[in-house]
Amino acid sequence: MCLAVPGKVLDIEERDGTRMANVDFGGVVKEVCLEYLPDLEVGEYAIVHVGFALQRLDEESAKQTLELFETLGMLQEEFGDPWEMAAEAGGELPPAREEARK
Repeated sequence: MCLAVPGKVLDIEERDGTRMANVDFGGVVKEVCLEYLPDLEVGEYAIVHVGFALQRLDEESAKQTLELFETLGMLQEEFGDPWEMAAEAGGELPPAREEARK
């Protein structure tokens, strides 16, 4: 499933003429393009879909939505377990996954 998820802008930089940001989605940080919201600032929240910030969102609404997505397991479904993904990228699997692989 591909959700539009609220996230908080942590930092902004211009890369090759494009405004990009690191955005926190309840503990998972991803790079996001800000071209559709050129006046979005650090600390603000936005709805993000497929790597693009599409709409500004107030903090209360963003936090409520993130809590709901977390409760329903939708953040895990959308982003996966960041610790597990990092271990896999490093060539290591968590013990439970390694055991299941055998």
